[in-house]
Amino acid sequence: MALLLRNVTIGFTGRRADVRVEGRRLVAVAPVGMPADGAEVVDGHGGTLLPGLVDAHAHLLQWASARQRVSLASARSAVEAAELIAAAGATAGVLLEGANFFPALWPDSPHKSLLDRLLPDQPVALFSNDLHTLWLSSAAMRLVGVDHPTGVFIEDECMALTAALPAPAPDVTDRWVVAATEAAAARGVTAIADYEYADTVADWRRRPTPATRIRCVVAKRLLDETIARGLKTGDAVGELLTVGPLKIFLDGSLNTRTAYCHHHYPGTTYHGELLEPLDELLPVLRKAVDNGLGLALHAIGDRANTLALDAFEALGVGGRIEHAQLLDPADVPRFAALDVTAGVQPAHQPDDRDVAERHWAGRTARAFVFRDLHEAGARLEFGSDAPVAPLDPWDGIASAVTRTDDDRPGWHPEQALSLETAVAASTGGRTAVRLGDPADLVLVGRDITGLPPSELRDLPILATVLDGRFTHRT
Repeated sequence: MALLLRNVTIGFTGRRADVRVEGRRLVAVAPVGMPADGAEVVDGHGGTLLPGLVDAHAHLLQWASARQRVSLASARSAVEAAELIAAAGATAGVLLEGANFFPALWPDSPHKSLLDRLLPDQPVALFSNDLHTLWLSSAAMRLVGVDHPTGVFIEDECMALTAALPAPAPDVTDRWVVAATEAAAARGVTAIADYEYADTVADWRRRPTPATRIRCVVAKRLLDETIARGLKTGDAVGELLTVGPLKIFLDGSLNTRTAYCHHHYPGTTYHGELLEPLDELLPVLRKAVDNGLGLALHAIGDRANTLALDAFEALGVGGRIEHAQLLDPADVPRFAALDVTAGVQPAHQPDDRDVAERHWAGRTARAFVFRDLHEAGARLEFGSDAPVAPLDPWDGIASAVTRTDDDRPGWHPEQALSLETAVAASTGGRTAVRLGDPADLVLVGRDITGLPPSELRDLPILATVLDGRFTHRT
């Protein structure tokens, strides 16, 4: 199949060109007016052509499932969240699910009794926006064979019970997940790193072909099994599927107040949760590295990030730190020095600004320091962490450029990135296509050079091309 993308603007160069795709490669980039020679022609009308966008951190099954859940984002208290889920209606014996609540700013605390009072005998599972807190009704706890004084579970217990909850049949959720990749392709995405807490390789091998490339990230609990299968990071395991890095949690999250920090949380002596002490972590990481698996360490608090960088330094290998939300200034240059990628989620910054002002009071100048990392030479890669934020890279790009997503001024605008830098962090590092490139492309319906930041979130996508074929076209 041959495609001719006519009259497109090449990245941020301002140059108009025609681009020809044959098979899986760009075979010509020439002045406007190239003959079609049998190719299917798409007129870009001067819109920007970019390498395909990459979501470097998403949880695809949870994102697909969250699209089916009741949103609790508007709840301003635990009581209000319970009332919202009760108003949504329920089916006796069928798990009722809600998502996207923010407990860190609530004046009260989640408790099973709030759900039991409004929805007696109804199984209810509510997922916090950061996915680190799970709030269950008594009936839902009976479904998974646990008892608990409050019904609120965090960190490891949250992850384990999330996996244990009743789910629709795999063929149903598989359709949901593939549909989610189609929605991502409609926003220009051609690759997603799937950080689902599951056997992602087995799950994706079972599913229909997705509309994006998938990097199947390996959960820690599957390390030995992955090694036994002989799988290494980068291995192809199916059409559009490759093995990703090993993911290990060092700490929790800001909203759950379990991010592991050098300083205690206000009004407490509590520093957060260190989930993997370094002396216990290093042998696991060495085993992964020795067997060809890359590393992705979840670290949100500044103390967790220090320890993650210490781990990479001790191992003598590079890798990834996922989130890197609060950093000791001394650690910023270590990312580049140690060849550690900062896998960050810019949409979290406006979402979390109020929580950070409360729980990281006096330290917010060190939170979400995208410009400091970039200027120190660190490699930035953007993700959504969907369903924590929508799987839409333009939302993250806009947040990185403006440092806000509402009518308030940008939060710590000194950490804003240029549009070109933000786009590069969403495309694997480049903003201009070149002769011989793989045919993973996105054609934006506007020339984004000089585009007002207020228009970034609603950019029209004319076409997305994956491996030389359309996955989206208006």
